[in-house]
Amino acid sequence: MSLAPNPALLSDLPGAPQLAYRQGRLHLEQASLEALAREHGTPLFVYSKAAMLAALAAYQQGFAGRDAQICYAMKANSSLGVLQVFAQAGCGFDIVSGGELERVLAAGGDVRKIIFSGVGKTRAEMRQALQAGIGCFNVESEAELDVLSEVALAMGLVAPVSIRVNPNVDPKTHPYISTGLKGNKFGVAHEDALRIYQHAASLQGLRVAGIDCHIGSQITETTPYLDAMDRVLDLVASIEGAGIPIDHIDFGGGLGINYNQDAPPAADALWKLLLGKLDARGYGKKKLMIEPGRSLVGNAGLCLTEVLYLKPGEQKNFCIIDAAMNDLPRPAMYQAFHAIVPVVPAPGAAQTTYDVVGPVCESGDWIGRDRALAVQAGDCLAVLSAGAYCMSMASNYNTRGRAAEILVDGARTYVIRRRETAADQMLQEQLFSAPVTQA
Repeated sequence: MSLAPNPALLSDLPGAPQLAYRQGRLHLEQASLEALAREHGTPLFVYSKAAMLAALAAYQQGFAGRDAQICYAMKANSSLGVLQVFAQAGCGFDIVSGGELERVLAAGGDVRKIIFSGVGKTRAEMRQALQAGIGCFNVESEAELDVLSEVALAMGLVAPVSIRVNPNVDPKTHPYISTGLKGNKFGVAHEDALRIYQHAASLQGLRVAGIDCHIGSQITETTPYLDAMDRVLDLVASIEGAGIPIDHIDFGGGLGINYNQDAPPAADALWKLLLGKLDARGYGKKKLMIEPGRSLVGNAGLCLTEVLYLKPGEQKNFCIIDAAMNDLPRPAMYQAFHAIVPVVPAPGAAQTTYDVVGPVCESGDWIGRDRALAVQAGDCLAVLSAGAYCMSMASNYNTRGRAAEILVDGARTYVIRRRETAADQMLQEQLFSAPVTQA
């Protein structure tokens, strides 16, 4: 065992400066996380509006003076309160389902700034998006082009399309979130792109609007982006050389965040390099579109959880908490790291190394491995960097209700999702016959 660090040393947290210890207690902006956990219970997701807007500002600064549209990739976190923050900031949205389209509209998003991505759009979703008047479809296969043209013609409309090209660039990230290699399901092959663009231009129900590229997620290096840009710009030259104008270039998203001393480039610094390459190739006047998700919300959020039990063992010590893999799926799904810190540290208290685990009946239900913590039952912990791909991937496994969500704006806090009950989960279910009453 060792001694717990002084809270003053816990200053370089993912989520700083909005996340910080003040007078020995963890705060998000001006809100006491201890007080929020006490008032609303745990597990509890808490998000900083200021952190989201600061992350967005880095992109906005990087695109200053350019014709650019930032479309929040809402699969990272689709809660209405989060969408509203970005809608009010003037963002567009990158959607991947008809349900996400309905969420954008409910949050007040501008339908003309919506781009519809995804490899498996249904005819019903195509009709829904065309009827709404979205800005563009990011098409991911030749077969999808034919179906979309047919659907649009039947409605007496023309669908604006951008074809997602797979540049075969290694993003150097987890294989489950790599999307730009030949073995991935996304996009069309680089070598087939010109022919497919010519086919798209021949279809009466379509209007070619742009070109799209997305190579993966949680990317922490600049080289994959630069390599992908070169390959995309080579295609733009070929496509326009064939007489098909490209109005916009969409470079996707995927920029990583700091989970565990990761050091991704700042958004404005990355785009300074990319724009320099764009200018050098003569495409600096083109309209640009990007689709950041994780980098806008990941470090803006955290999950508060209560320590239920401490369970010592011969090989492992377990810290059992009330948050689980259904709340925080990334560790079980990707073996991902999330920093775990005490909401109220105990300076000088002895630490023990624990696996931090949840109550779900799966060995995969772990949140952190081999974490040195000074905790006891009843303490509150904060699982950091939980703003992206946590609530949006949460489930009701074990009939566990999804957590409540709080948005912090300075000293003000807003409940943007109430805690889900068992009754909420069973609302759409019904028995096939009257229940039998036991005598």
